[in-house]
Amino acid sequence: MTPRAGQSITLRWVPGPHGSNRASVEVSGLPRAAPLKVFAGEQRETPMAGTYRVRNNTGIFEPRFSLMPGTTYYAISGTVSVSFRLPARGPTPPTRVVQVYPTADRLPLNLLKFYLHFSAPMSRGDSYRHIRLLKAGNTPVELPFLELAEELWNPAMTRLTLLFDPGRIKRGVKPLEDIGGALEVGKRYTLEIGSRWQDGQGAPLAAPFRKTFLVSVADRTAIEPSRWRIASPKTGSHSPLVVVFNEPLDHALAQRLLNVEGMQGTVALDDHERRWCFTPDKPWEHRRYVLRASPLLEDLAGNNIGKTFDVDTTRHPAPFRSAPLRLQFTPR
Repeated sequence: MTPRAGQSITLRWVPGPHGSNRASVEVSGLPRAAPLKVFAGEQRETPMAGTYRVRNNTGIFEPRFSLMPGTTYYAISGTVSVSFRLPARGPTPPTRVVQVYPTADRLPLNLLKFYLHFSAPMSRGDSYRHIRLLKAGNTPVELPFLELAEELWNPAMTRLTLLFDPGRIKRGVKPLEDIGGALEVGKRYTLEIGSRWQDGQGAPLAAPFRKTFLVSVADRTAIEPSRWRIASPKTGSHSPLVVVFNEPLDHALAQRLLNVEGMQGTVALDDHERRWCFTPDKPWEHRRYVLRASPLLEDLAGNNIGKTFDVDTTRHPAPFRSAPLRLQFTPR
């Protein structure tokens, strides 16, 4: 049914990071007390996830995820139904996998996660069909990852967090006892990402991606900041503050949960996530600064500062650190 006179639908685009699009949908002149629902495509069973509200007879829908160019959407309220289609974008370079973290080629037996980074927004909903973990002879490992209905994408749809099944990591739980861990020490594995995976415009990836790594012993020790080395920058310069860790840290969390109090700047990690560099927007002054580390910081096995991911419940574990760690330094 088309809208009555006075009813209309408008799109308000809000650009997102890395070329993603977020849009709110407004339908004016709604029947009183008729809720607004928005559907993607012809199926009308499950409304799209997001925030729905009504203000002055205008229904407003703010989607949780980006609307897809070339897809037809339907906004329905009572007997009123209107459709709209976002125009497809012009030709763009094929989307590719730009990096997988952690980048090291030796990873612990109790590795907790991978981060898959893409050059453009991806589609969601069937990610796990395109990801395999292979052992010797290109044999797939059975169910190594925690397959979540709500896939763990960043808002831009350019980074997917891929979790190993914690039940096959933590000691003393049923999956580990029944079927064993996904990885074995001393064995080589390959994370394979298939090229049939579609990006946000419905096009396949430019090429498959493979990351091969060797499994080392499990890491069941907490993060030890006392073993970090801090190289102070030069006063009056924009040279980076460099922190060298004694082990690789979680790439995404190290970017977000380590900072210099009161300073804005750019963070980068290298040396397989063992080296953290902070380049300030303003020159360093000759005074005392504080490097702040959140207790939620993790290494590759999910261990925090002063607390391990895999806790031995037969002992009294150390209390979790709730306050941030504050390390002082003075530019030279």
